[in-house]
Amino acid sequence: MTHIAVVYYSATGHIYEMAEAVVKGAKDAGAEVRLRRVAELAPEEVIRRQDAWREHHERTVPLVLEVMLDDLEWADGFAFGTPTRFGLPAAQLKEFIDQTGPLWVKGHLANKVATSFTSSQNPHGGQESTLLALNNVFYHWGCVIVPPGYTHPVVAAAGGNPYGASSAAGDVVSAEALTAAHYQGHRLAQYAARLVAGDGEPARRRDGTSPDPVALDPYDPPDYSPLAWQARSASP
Repeated sequence: MTHIAVVYYSATGHIYEMAEAVVKGAKDAGAEVRLRRVAELAPEEVIRRQDAWREHHERTVPLVLEVMLDDLEWADGFAFGTPTRFGLPAAQLKEFIDQTGPLWVKGHLANKVATSFTSSQNPHGGQESTLLALNNVFYHWGCVIVPPGYTHPVVAAAGGNPYGASSAAGDVVSAEALTAAHYQGHRLAQYAARLVAGDGEPARRRDGTSPDPVALDPYDPPDYSPLAWQARSASP
């Protein structure tokens, strides 16, 4: 079975919601997935002064394990999620990345698939530069980067970011952005199965309709409309 690690930092919950959608997409493609958060670096008194930050921190810390280097070694592919910070990944995620040297030196991060997703205060708040900055890390690791590109209508419906799923911060993440994140996880897991894990028949799509060596199976988007999302969130 293909192994996917979804590693994220989220202050108020937008990236966490997107990470969950990436996880579901990868699982729907048949992968085993680990959702992991990076450590919070901000002082507790700063977090306590901002209600949304405090509430998200208190709610998710008991639910999501903190990422370890072993999670990256275990994985066939990675999806990294971060809010933008002045057009760059958050310091919390970067601090974890800076600890990966021992795996990198041994080549244990090479030849795996990787992708990234983000959110910002507004659509022009540095989303693309944040994703490109994460790609620089993947280049150094020797990963195969798997962007969503313009490979499915759900990408355009979410704003058309070919570098990775992205969202402009609001009260909630839009259904379109969650669908794009789900698709990105689904796409990542399928390529991990073909290029890394070696599951199934890598020469053809499972439905046998395409001669393309790395063609993917058809994608059926889930329902991320507000009512469906509320029902899914309420279920155990």
